[in-house]
Parts: sequence; C-alpha cells; structure tokens
Amino acid sequence: MRSWRPTAMAPVCTALLAAALQAATGLEAESDACTSLLVSPGASTDGSTMITYTCDGVGVSRLRRTPAADHEPGTFVEGMSDGTIPQVPHTFAVVGLVNQHQLAIGETTFGGRPELVNPQGGLHYWHLMQLALQRARTAREAIAVMTGLVAEHGYRSSGESFSIGDPQEAWILEMIGPGPGGEGAHWVAVRVPDGHVSAHANRARIGELPPEHPDRCLRSEKAISFAVEKGYWDPDSGEPFRFCEVYCPPTPVSLRISEARVWSLFRRAAPSLGLSADYCLGVSGAERYPLTIAPDRKLSVADVFALMRDHYEGTEIDMTRGLAAGPFGSPHRVRPLTWEVDGEEHCWNRPISTHHTIYSFVSQSRAWLPDPVGGLMWYSPEDTDFACYTPFYCCIDALPRSYTLAERGVFDRDSAWWTFSFVANYSNLMYSRMIEDVRAVQSEIEGNYLALQPAVEETAAALVERDPELAVRYLTDYSVSHAELLVSRWRDLGEHLLGKYNDGYVEGRGVGYPQDWLRRVLEDRAGQDGLPPR
Repeated sequence: MRSWRPTAMAPVCTALLAAALQAATGLEAESDACTSLLVSPGASTDGSTMITYTCDGVGVSRLRRTPAADHEPGTFVEGMSDGTIPQVPHTFAVVGLVNQHQLAIGETTFGGRPELVNPQGGLHYWHLMQLALQRARTAREAIAVMTGLVAEHGYRSSGESFSIGDPQEAWILEMIGPGPGGEGAHWVAVRVPDGHVSAHANRARIGELPPEHPDRCLRSEKAISFAVEKGYWDPDSGEPFRFCEVYCPPTPVSLRISEARVWSLFRRAAPSLGLSADYCLGVSGAERYPLTIAPDRKLSVADVFALMRDHYEGTEIDMTRGLAAGPFGSPHRVRPLTWEVDGEEHCWNRPISTHHTIYSFVSQSRAWLPDPVGGLMWYSPEDTDFACYTPFYCCIDALPRSYTLAERGVFDRDSAWWTFSFVANYSNLMYSRMIEDVRAVQSEIEGNYLALQPAVEETAAALVERDPELAVRYLTDYSVSHAELLVSRWRDLGEHLLGKYNDGYVEGRGVGYPQDWLRRVLEDRAGQDGLPPR
C-alpha cells in the first residue's frame, strides 16, 4: 500500500496557461505552481501596494502588452471559451499583469474539490484576469467584473486564489466552481487590512469570514448554503465555516508544499511572531497561520525582492542542505517532484524560489503619483533566485524585443528568457559558489534601478503635467533601454561563469568537494567490493 510522506511536494496547480497567458495576461507559460505575496500600502515603506507573482511550470516567458482600444457596439470578446461575451465600448491598456490605472492581478491555483469543476462553464480564471485588467480601474471593480462575468457565463477552472491590488488597497479573491452543469461560481473576497501583508501558494487561505461588508469582505450568495447542501459543512457541528477548509480540505502534502511557502514568507516578514513550522509539517493540533499579518517593519521593494528568494534557508526544511542538495548545496530538484521507492510514494519540498519558475514580477501601485508613473511592474524571467528585476511602467507603448522572444526547446541568444535560463541552469553545476557571482551582479543592477527610481519618476511626473505623450515616450525609452542593457549584462555574466567555472575548476584551480559531502561518500563506499572505508 502506498502512503504519502510529509516531506514532500506534489504538483498541484493547473497546467493550462500556455495559450491563455499569451493572449490574456501578456505572458506565455504553462503554470504548475505559483506563489503570491500581497503588501497593503500601510505595510510598505513608501505607501505602495505591492503584489508578487511567480509562474512556475514548463514553458517560456514572452512579455506582451495590450493597447487600449475602442470597440463597436454588437462586437464580442475574441479568444474566449465562451464566444458570447459582449465587448465593452473601451478596454484599457495592459502591460504584463498591470493596467494603465495601476490595477495589478496575480494568482495561484488551489484546485480544491475536483467534483466542483464545471466543464460547461464559459470562462477560465485567466480569462477573468484578462477581462478585469481591460475593464476595471480598481481592485473592487475587478472583483465586480470577475464575479459578474462568472455569474452570467459560468466558471470553468478549478479553485483559484487571486491577488488584486490598486493604489489604495489589496484584496484576495478565492473562487471555485459549482460542479458540472452548475451556475456561476462560489467565491469570497477579503481586503488585506492596511498595514498588513498576506500570501497564498496553491491552497485556499480565506478561513472564517469577517462580517460581510463592502469595505472588508464580500461573498457570493450561495457560498455557505451550497457547502451545507453538498455536505461539506454542518452548521450544527459547532465548527465555524472556513472557506479554505470547506472547499479545499487540507492534506499533509498540501500543507507541506503550500502552507510552508506562506509560513516562510510570514516568518521572515515578522520574526517576532515566532511562527512555528508545525502546521505546515502536519503536526496534529498545530495552530493555523493567519490570513494576514503585520510585518515587524514596513517593507521596501528590495525587501519584497528578497522575500521572494527563499529555499527555507536556516530552517528544518532547508533545501540547500542534506544529501539531496549534492556537494554544492543545490536547492533544485528535477521533475517529477513525486516519486516512488519500494511501493511508497514520496515528493520533494516546494520552495518559493524554484528553477521551474518561468517568470515572476513585483508590482507597485502608488496613489501619490499619476497613473502612468505610479503603476510599475518589476519583471524577470526565470527562478526568483536568479532573477534580476527590471522596471516596466504601465503606460509604456513598446517592449524590449529580447523580452518578446522565446521558443520552447530552441535556445536563442537574443531572447531574455533564454539568457536568464542559461545562467540559472549552468549555475546549478556548482550552486553554492556560482550563486555568489550571480548575486553580486543582481544586487548591483537592482540597487542601481532603485537608486535611480526617485529621479526618473520625478521627471516623469512633471512631464505628465506638461506633456503626457512625452512622458510616455520617456518612460518607454527608460524601460526598454534598461531592460535590453540588463540582458546584455546577463549575457556577459553567463560567459563569465562559463570561463570561471570551466570543467569543474574555479579559475583553473581544482577546489574539490566540501568535507561534509566527502564524509557521506566514504560512508556510502563502506564495504563495496570487500574494501574497508577509506
């Protein structure tokens, strides 16, 4: 009989994003797992709302933008599963996953109860993201657009958590279907209290609902009654209604791979809370992690970059340590992430930083700046550990060519995605050494961007007042030219690594293996061919 060991991870997120993200959100990938952090304005050093997103799976990243457009009456939205969605008179411009009004949306798939997927539903979750970005100005408008569309046209995906941010606030919207042939979707939405952060990572996280109020919590009409009808929750049980447990019952594996990422974000943002790993490790009776927390100190953009780079270092599930990490402390585990030994099924831990990440971003939405300047997507291809975030302002009317090029399985030196992928893949040969070279360049470039940001935005904001078209040209030139310079610098980094670490040497010197790993080798060799341990 096969059993799950609570040391591991199973892929839990849908793998249907390839065409969808290309057409809908402006990014191409097949999503297999994702991580999202939400930072309310009061929890950031400068008052930004920040949303993070990693898209993890098999695929490539091609950045796209959708210009604003006017539409004739009687026309319908193209590229949807349901071809009967009327087009609105005007749609907003979108760069990646941020629109011209500073609205940003991310997601993670929690799956939930498989019997609630509705194959007859008209809209997948990525359609909802696309339509919300094109039609909404604020997070609350986005929630209204998304829930209104599924009420009318049906919801086709499995359970989904959305991060939605605007210059004033951040919300989590969680949605699941009604089952085959059902109507609409069941959903709840909760605002992240100002001064707090939240996170989700492929598991529903909204538990007990605060009193329904348009400023704090919204829900579909039958979110609770449907659960009672299906036998998912008994109002006489004495247990409170918890959306996340009713519609996405926890398992040892889901706690390990999903709640562990939330725990690691929270433990680093607020060490003073002393959050234990017990809950994500499946310890009976362990306390659940809260939906939101107040960080120990307000978070800067650089802090958020750092939070998204994590392999549980320094904890009991540190992926850079142990036999599986090899001689050079690699946190990477090749797929499949589930495997079987002697009839028992196992899986690996799932960190925030993973070499299966196709792209990630950190958005900023800022109320004190005009929309063309305030809306910003810091974007990078590849693993967050090897990412170097470059700024794309929400008003830009062109993209760097290298960020629009990528074909799966075909290396392209001109492609940003392949340039970053080469550095990440080659560095895994001697991770503990090479990552230091990568981090030095990463830190220098991101530090320069952040140092330049106030001057660039002061100039751009003044231009918006005086000459809006020139402001767009200025921010487009800045975003595009610096992104292309970054790719050139990253290409140089890859060549530097290839020369410095050629054939297992470091600058022509044999450095050998770490002593701890060599001891393991000797232990493993004991008794081989009748020879004693050496």
